Amino acid sequence: MIMKCPKCGFGMEKVSVKIEGAESKALSHQCLKCGFVEFEKDSAAIVLKELKAVKSPLRIKQKIVKLSSNRLGFYFNKNIVRSLKLSSGEEVFVSVPGKKHIILNLK
Repeated sequence: MIMKCPKCGFGMEKVSVKIEGAESKALSHQCLKCGFVEFEKDSAAIVLKELKAVKSPLRIKQKIVKLSSNRLGFYFNKNIVRSLKLSSGEEVFVSVPGKKHIILNLK
């Protein structure tokens, strides 16, 4: 049976979606016309359970410091340096996916 899109009434395609940080894939229905997406309740619940179970092993509160006239920064805590085996001069890639998140990827 083909599902119909609740927004436009067009047919929806069943798609398996990989969610970052989860092993399981979530099953969704995506409208071929308007792009509306609806996740299946059971598979979404499994993925959410996996994501909630994965906790960061190291979470430390840090203060932002003023480096010079209009530059800000923060120091890496010794526990972070030790767990990631960081050393001075290493390059990192910085991305900002939203207003409340910064992602650092080590080279």
